[in-house]
Amino acid sequence: MQFETEIFSQFNDKWALLSAGSKERHNTMTISWGGMGTLWFKPVVTVYVKPCRHTCHYMNDNEYFTVSFYPEEYKKALMLMGSMSGRDTDKDAVSGLTVKDLGQAVTYEEAEVTLLCKKIYFQDMERPNMPKDVVGQHYTTEEPHRMFIGEVVEVIGK
Repeated sequence: MQFETEIFSQFNDKWALLSAGSKERHNTMTISWGGMGTLWFKPVVTVYVKPCRHTCHYMNDNEYFTVSFYPEEYKKALMLMGSMSGRDTDKDAVSGLTVKDLGQAVTYEEAEVTLLCKKIYFQDMERPNMPKDVVGQHYTTEEPHRMFIGEVVEVIGK
């Protein structure tokens, strides 16, 4: 499947869901920071997850993850997925989205496009390497994000 998009607005304006784990045991969170491009001659997606987020545990422990994009009508569901923790809430039930098993990872039936990604790199972001205003705005009480890069191994559309 071909996936063409306005690259600079896809994450920031439309948001996406990041999922890791199996159908029986997974977690999903809304992301508004990310990127798509190439690395080592492979198509890749880069996502950022704070270590305190429940999803970070699933990203650390699994080889695959998905990034999925939705029509505007699902913005409320994405807002719910990003405003509560999977530690104490069944976010799938609350959001009304339908889990879809991909074997190595999960996505949701309602997704327009899902990128199935194999984790190929990760690294913790470090405060000394960031602009001071970014540290002051985003990292005064919590640790900086962990960056995950995944090779896009499949693009799945409706």
